[in-house]
Amino acid sequence: MSLSSRLQELRRRHEALSQKVEEAQRSPGIDDLAIAEMKKQKLKLKEEITRLAAL
Repeated sequence: MSLSSRLQELRRRHEALSQKVEEAQRSPGIDDLAIAEMKKQKLKLKEEITRLAAL
């Protein structure tokens, strides 16, 4: 997988996770711990995107 396609995939996953977090925050009964875990995953993706983009 090329660097550009890897970055594109990571950005797509980051955006999808952002949407899931937003939906979860609007839904009553969603566990705050689950939202926090999704936010951690989102941050890890963002960090990897930033690291790879600097190469």
